[in-house]
Amino acid sequence: MDRRTVFFLNGPTANFYGMDPSGVYGSESFPQIEARCRRHAQTCGVLLDFRQFNHEGVLIDWIQEATQTADGLIINGAGLTYTSIAILDSLLAFRKPIIEVHMSNIYKREPFRHHSFISKAASGTIAGLGPLGYEIAITAIARVLAEQPLK
Repeated sequence: MDRRTVFFLNGPTANFYGMDPSGVYGSESFPQIEARCRRHAQTCGVLLDFRQFNHEGVLIDWIQEATQTADGLIINGAGLTYTSIAILDSLLAFRKPIIEVHMSNIYKREPFRHHSFISKAASGTIAGLGPLGYEIAITAIARVLAEQPLK
């Protein structure tokens, strides 16, 4: 059985998750969340390429890389969600399933967070469920990909 490859990209400061357990992002550290996602991806039958970077250009490079090597993409653009037309343009060129995910419910936060440029390119969005939302995003993309013929 061929396994589908999914890039899971995380934007600026996602690597700080869990450092303020009283904060909006919960108590699990980024490495714990990554390990949780990798375990879950195995149960879903997908190969997960899990990455995080704080610079917009690197995320754009990875999206462009994904156009050649990944079957689907999950993205938490973090702060770039609300500001980056360049990430949107890269995602629009991806032309494969994209799931947008956020640890917090962006619609319960500051008004500037209520508009996501990434959503215009995403097949679906999951927000507000913390690390569980990451797992749900993996499940969703695995199911979407399973319904598509292998190329």
